[in-house]
Amino acid sequence: MTGISKYFAGVTALENVDLSVARGEVHALVGANGAGKSTLMKILSGAYQKSAGSISLDGEELEVESPQDAMRKGIVTVYQEVDVAIVPSLSVAENIMMDHIAIDQPGIFMNWKMIRQDAAESLREVGIEIDLNRFAGELTLAEKQLLVIARAVHQKAKFLILDEPTASLSVEECNTLFAIVKRLSTQGVGVIFISHRLDEIFANCQRITVLKDGRLVGDYNICAETIDSIVEKMLGRKMQNAFPPLSTPQEGVLLEVENLCGEGGIDNVSFTVNKGEIIGIGGLVGGGKTELLKLLFGVNVVSSGTINLNGKKIVNACPDQAIKNRFALVPEERRKEGVLVYETIETNITLPTLSKFCSGPFMLSKRINQSSRESVRRAAIKTSSEKQLVNNLSGGNQQKVAIAKWLISDADIYLFDEPTKGVDVGSKYEIYSLIIELAKQGKGIIYASCEFDEILGLSNRAYVMYSGRISKSLVTKDTNEEELLLYSTGGMK
Repeated sequence: MTGISKYFAGVTALENVDLSVARGEVHALVGANGAGKSTLMKILSGAYQKSAGSISLDGEELEVESPQDAMRKGIVTVYQEVDVAIVPSLSVAENIMMDHIAIDQPGIFMNWKMIRQDAAESLREVGIEIDLNRFAGELTLAEKQLLVIARAVHQKAKFLILDEPTASLSVEECNTLFAIVKRLSTQGVGVIFISHRLDEIFANCQRITVLKDGRLVGDYNICAETIDSIVEKMLGRKMQNAFPPLSTPQEGVLLEVENLCGEGGIDNVSFTVNKGEIIGIGGLVGGGKTELLKLLFGVNVVSSGTINLNGKKIVNACPDQAIKNRFALVPEERRKEGVLVYETIETNITLPTLSKFCSGPFMLSKRINQSSRESVRRAAIKTSSEKQLVNNLSGGNQQKVAIAKWLISDADIYLFDEPTKGVDVGSKYEIYSLIIELAKQGKGIIYASCEFDEILGLSNRAYVMYSGRISKSLVTKDTNEEELLLYSTGGMK
């Protein structure tokens, strides 16, 4: 890709960007949220048309007119938001073979035996076992991600674009993915790897291209760089500390959960949160973190146990009741559950507390505008206007919208489920600062993450989950990543 530029209604998204990837190379593409990574890849994959520049494959210039055209030319993309890439009502086999069924299937009759055989072979290449007859909508987030990768493997890509492929995967699943990437690269497939996990990039890539504000910073050999030097290139400044200083919790228990059991395999969970305290819920994918937060917020059904807020027993039978009880949830799957992508920032921010902005049947537009502007400022959302569609924001800024909509709710308990997934280091710091600000206001924070460095850097106390239960309670300053990993895998000391 040479001299690529892209303009949206006069706004420059990319300006004269170059990117070159060799056959068999694993090439990282990094940059802060809004740097232009997704726009550049959407041009390469045919989702966007470039405003200027050229694309060539094996020395031959080509035009990529659509995603289907890109696929025919051997360019296949696996997007971060896997729910937009699958059809939940179709089986695993049908999702893997979707492009074959839609494009290459001859005649009007389906060769189901061949479809299942080819789908099973693709799953074997990925290294996972999933029932081919299961509906894709029933899969876990990690299983959906691997299903989409299996489909890309089946398509025999010349160049494979992986957009945050490990964001939803466990350590073991990440290792499976990297083994697949290594095998594909030895077969001559070029892989463009987009990730904010720089340790993964340094372990698995040969070269790295850095973008900032829609422009090329440079193209570097991994062996000649360090994580700190790449962060500095991404941000245009040195990153002194990964986490802001923690605040001291106040006296008094704010939330007490006792013997909670319920949907999602949650079994006899008990913990407390003091006023102004951040507690970490650590564990691996599938350990029960997400299910616990959904149980607390009324998304999943509680079968037994109690929830006490300020010494008073409450029942969160549904999300609406949880909001009335002053709970707020920032879910892991932001595009599916956290934001309305085809509505404006303003609509998203004011929706959970819309009654505050109404007088009888009338909406108070001036108050809505003022509150949404203030929330955009507090959450440091990079946008030209609060009237902008959320779908047009970068992934990190979409996540900030998912957080900002709760700032005006004045909740007592904030539930954060993997809030920095797919977010660059600079935006992560802004999100951490926002969470610590809430804690200083006396709010109770429950921060669920499989990133153990976040649990250590951001929480006062930590609870580790394994198989739907709390396996250990720890004081964060007295523990380490090795101990968190031990208890998250069912180990005991």
